[in-house]
Amino acid sequence: TNTLTQQQYYIVKQCRIGGVLTKTTSSPMASSVFLITVLATILHVTCAGAGFSLTVRDSIMIAHSFANNPSFGPAQNLHGATYTVDVTFKAKDLHRENNWVVDIGEASEILAEVCGRFNFKNLDELFPGEMTTTEFMCKKIFEGVRAGRKDGPGRGWFKGDIVVSLSESHKAWASYEGKA
Repeated sequence: TNTLTQQQYYIVKQCRIGGVLTKTTSSPMASSVFLITVLATILHVTCAGAGFSLTVRDSIMIAHSFANNPSFGPAQNLHGATYTVDVTFKAKDLHRENNWVVDIGEASEILAEVCGRFNFKNLDELFPGEMTTTEFMCKKIFEGVRAGRKDGPGRGWFKGDIVVSLSESHKAWASYEGKA
């Protein structure tokens, strides 16, 4: 029925954006539809990654602290970190004319510009009052890459998904993924 389709749409929409469903129902039919929809969404998310990817790499050296936050132990004090920054561009299909995921030169230039905003900087000064964790910085770099270059292609320059990973070492890294 039309109502059932609208309910399925609502559930799928909430699952896709990572939202938490707050509406529940005791109807067995609605519960079954919910379960089937959630399973279909999980399958969609699992299969959605199929396709092509291209990764570019850069690095940044930063200083920061996690002042007055005992959860971070000795890292509460000012310290330095060197991050390897990997940005992966994902697309279901290759560019029709150029047979690529993204122009590697353009992607490298954009990443270099974004990294330049943070390289050799004290993140405590750039983001006062923030806990500038690796995860936090992944999202900041993602936002910069997604926006594109100031003197080149802007937002929408790439269609697909972007994954930003920052490696603190060969043992620890974090990532942020989103739509371009």
